[in-house]
Amino acid sequence: MKILVDADACPVKEEIYKVAWRHEIPVTIVSNSPIRIPVHPLVDRVVVSDGFDAADDWIAERADAGSVCITADILLADRCLKAGAVVIAPNGKPFTLSSIGAAVATRAIMADLRAGAVGDPIGGPPPFGKVDRSRFLQALDEALVRLKRGR
Repeated sequence: MKILVDADACPVKEEIYKVAWRHEIPVTIVSNSPIRIPVHPLVDRVVVSDGFDAADDWIAERADAGSVCITADILLADRCLKAGAVVIAPNGKPFTLSSIGAAVATRAIMADLRAGAVGDPIGGPPPFGKVDRSRFLQALDEALVRLKRGR
């Protein structure tokens, strides 16, 4: 078992470390630039090139049925789900094989709306809050317990 983190814009890294340590699960922090990580035998850092989707490619290539992937990137979530991984957004909402198609379609529509393709441009997602952090902690803990039990 392992936790793979799309870390460049991840707001819940500290929460990931705490849950991983409690469950004794290794964590790999993947980013395009160095990110400070705690000195701990279960935490590893991988810095990839700044090429387009380099971090996503690294994570997707290593995702499998024993992985929990943490990402807000819907296209990366889709790739990880197809590899058999459990995927959780930083706000605690799980991505599933049954929900990912709608999420990809919504992503495309929202990109057009934010760009102003139809009417006035709109803003991005709501700000990250305490409820999101709490939901994430619960979702990650539940995912690790399920994986330990064999799903």
